[in-house]
Amino acid sequence: MKYKDYYAALGVDKNASADDIKKAYRKLARKYHPDVSKEKDAKEKFQEVSEAYETLKDREKRAAYDQLGSHQAGQEFRPPPGWEQQFQQGGFSFDDLDLSDLFAGLGGGARGFRGSAHGRRDVRIPGEDYEIPVQIALEQAFHGTTLDLNLQIPQYGADGQLRRTPHTIKARIPKGVTDGERLRLPGKGGKGANGGRDGDLYLVIHIAPHRLFRVTGRDLYLDLPLAPWEAVLGTTVEIPTLGGSVRLRVRPGTQAGQHLRLAKRGLPKPDSEGDLYAIVQIAVPASVNDRERELYTQLSAASSFDPRSHFGQETSSAA
Repeated sequence: MKYKDYYAALGVDKNASADDIKKAYRKLARKYHPDVSKEKDAKEKFQEVSEAYETLKDREKRAAYDQLGSHQAGQEFRPPPGWEQQFQQGGFSFDDLDLSDLFAGLGGGARGFRGSAHGRRDVRIPGEDYEIPVQIALEQAFHGTTLDLNLQIPQYGADGQLRRTPHTIKARIPKGVTDGERLRLPGKGGKGANGGRDGDLYLVIHIAPHRLFRVTGRDLYLDLPLAPWEAVLGTTVEIPTLGGSVRLRVRPGTQAGQHLRLAKRGLPKPDSEGDLYAIVQIAVPASVNDRERELYTQLSAASSFDPRSHFGQETSSAA
């Protein structure tokens, strides 16, 4: 029987944790997946890392593998004395037995060797995890929605070959989802082979640009134009929100660029709702009639306000 170095196949140390082994497998499975990889011998590499993972992810199989000792990859070897009695029931010959066949007979606490030494059993290959971008409207993020996704997901056929297979998946998008958030749909990824579990599908949420609101995390930002007299005298204005219009009090002397906060009017989530910020902008009329011009002229003559008074202070400091 030829030795296979499962740790080397996954690129991990013999003391690697279960999480390290899982991370290494996922990385290599994505790299060598025959449906997407352009690497040379991708299919063989994918089978190699899948076989290694199937053994090392299982505590009992890993312990049995570790007791085989260290050998050169491809070197002929036999399990040490007593190994068969400890991990297998019944006698059989190791001649012509492949290492993957040997460990296919272990698992789930079973001690019996399943199948003959000459009847190779294929390795259980878990389905691949997939990640796809999904764009939704801001209103859908606020209220939640359900999407019907028409996808082409790679799937193993009866001949063991991977093919893209159409799948229609209904995905529930919870309210309050944020831009860039990853939603996991368990078991909706690639189909496993030979009894391997199905992979997961991850939706990466992208919120489409909105004509009024800008999104940062759960907070929303809205430009609020005010007429000069509204900013000076104060007023009450009607503000649109995703949950309906609300009235906002603007205090006298409000400045351009000031952020007026409407608490819990952003994207919802229990105990961590976002806020809505109305950013003040002073809007100036593009044209005025004769009466308005007269009033502006009177205001200019009567007012002592100098918006550039600080210019003189800077000049004095520089001198």
